[in-house]
Amino acid sequence: MSVRIADTMLVIGAGLIGGSLALALRQRNLVSRVTGFARRREQLEQGIAAGVLDAAVDDLPAAIAEADIIVLGVPTLTVADYLRLVAEHRKPGSVVTDVASVKGEIAAMLVTTLGELPDWFVPGHPIAGSEQSGIAAANADLYVNHKVILTPAERTDSQALALIQRMWQAVGAEVVCMDIVAHDRILAATSHLPHALAFVLVDTLNNMPEQQRIFEFAAGGFRDFTRIASSHPVMWHDIMLSNKQAILDVLADFRGHLAQLEQAMQCDDGAAILAMFERAKAARDAFTRQLNNRQEETL
Repeated sequence: MSVRIADTMLVIGAGLIGGSLALALRQRNLVSRVTGFARRREQLEQGIAAGVLDAAVDDLPAAIAEADIIVLGVPTLTVADYLRLVAEHRKPGSVVTDVASVKGEIAAMLVTTLGELPDWFVPGHPIAGSEQSGIAAANADLYVNHKVILTPAERTDSQALALIQRMWQAVGAEVVCMDIVAHDRILAATSHLPHALAFVLVDTLNNMPEQQRIFEFAAGGFRDFTRIASSHPVMWHDIMLSNKQAILDVLADFRGHLAQLEQAMQCDDGAAILAMFERAKAARDAFTRQLNNRQEETL
């Protein structure tokens, strides 16, 4: 029998990530009531129609004061603004978490505005998603067999942390705790750089004189590589700015390897090209085996 996580949950910024969490909890009977707040009313109406939300919020401070768990699913650069509002109106004992892809910038803004990271705030980042966006794309199984990274501070309340861990585990996720700096550095390499490359590649091809024919003859490899360029532009704009230094660092590494390939091609150095490609294939195949093994262990 499922153990209820909370009576009332408020999702602020009810998009794909927050909506999928709400739907997963509702379908598993882990929360009694989920309310949602978003700047666009039609988004909330879609969430109610899809069974993601019980009700839309008009009075945000009042909804904050009633919620047991508050999930911030807003763009990265606005998380701290909403946390200031939450700090003013939350009820004692409520727990707050977020789903933002960058943690260092949020922590820095909170220290500047609130003086410290609140002990009731558990920073979180689910490593799952889709090129689709909006609450209408919510998927109750989005987090099954996916990792969720939590980046608690030293003063984070242990009971608040345990509650958020249980919440994510209850919807099928594997929860990992990590230092904020390590999180932002790793995500810059594994998520932020690939998205940047996909956006830039599609923009580059779209600006070529023969772009019509380029897209006409693009095959599966192009589709697979550039799928993530259909992701939400505002969200990724915020990520690029808020995790700027870590992304610039990994971009510099990437440019160095790209320069090696360019040099090898200019010099007709087939051995260097082959060695690079073989190393990359071996690393990618090892990653695939590791992923398959994890999936088999959960069956």
